[in-house]
Amino acid sequence: MDAKVALKRKQVPRKKSVPTRTKVRPLNSEDVTHFKQLLLHKRQEILKNVNEIEDEALKKPRLESTGDLSSMPIHMADLGTDNFEQEFALDLMDGERKLIHEIDDALARIDQGIYGICEGTGKPIPKARLEAQPWARYCVEYAKMMEEGRATETQ
Repeated sequence: MDAKVALKRKQVPRKKSVPTRTKVRPLNSEDVTHFKQLLLHKRQEILKNVNEIEDEALKKPRLESTGDLSSMPIHMADLGTDNFEQEFALDLMDGERKLIHEIDDALARIDQGIYGICEGTGKPIPKARLEAQPWARYCVEYAKMMEEGRATETQ
């Protein structure tokens, strides 16, 4: 009886499963059309946001934007708040303009037939990454290498 128990307890080492990588395929024409539409939609959305930010923060005079109708001089704290809000709006607009530039570059890569190819490795960028960030220039691995300082950005 003890021999049977010992056999049951004896564990045969199992092979460690190695994660299999799915081969990343280049984009077909339907994929490229899909991503071009995503890029154009995102560009339009950003332009709308920039225009709204500009209208809200930069074009309205202080009396109209705050509803302050008094004839009293403006308090220094109010000026500071107004300046902060204007700086914040300008920073937002700058970030959005940079993103528009990235989108325009991605649209140019589509026209050149090199969209979806990592500029660092020359390998195809996975569709999942392009779905999340359709203007991506680099695959995740190369972007991580750049963050760690092991690779440089290509221009």
